[in-house]
Amino acid sequence: GVNHRLRGSLTAIRTRAPQLGGSFAVWGGLFSMIDCSMVRMRGKEDPWNSITSGALTGAILAARNGPVAMVGSAAMGGILLALIEGAGILLTRFASTQFPNGPQLSEDPSQLQPSPFSDYRQYQ
Repeated sequence: GVNHRLRGSLTAIRTRAPQLGGSFAVWGGLFSMIDCSMVRMRGKEDPWNSITSGALTGAILAARNGPVAMVGSAAMGGILLALIEGAGILLTRFASTQFPNGPQLSEDPSQLQPSPFSDYRQYQ
């Protein structure tokens, strides 16, 4: 019945969790290594680094399955990261229209009004 299926599902989850966690750790570590290398080589941090890192990570992890699998995994990794980066950009643009900028403050301290606490030395 349902209880038997639930118990079987939990057993399968417990059995596969270490393998899945290890695979995710390898993917994340390789992605981060490539992403940081791209930032260092290019000298800038932009969405292209993440997209390229996703594609290269997919290709490297599929290398044992041959060149066709590498190309497919690279395409999927690049597309997935492009979608994530695109969603992040859209979300940032949407959020920026929700909260307009406040008044611009002067960078020159001589333009500031005197502070009511300007004579703080009297308490020392």
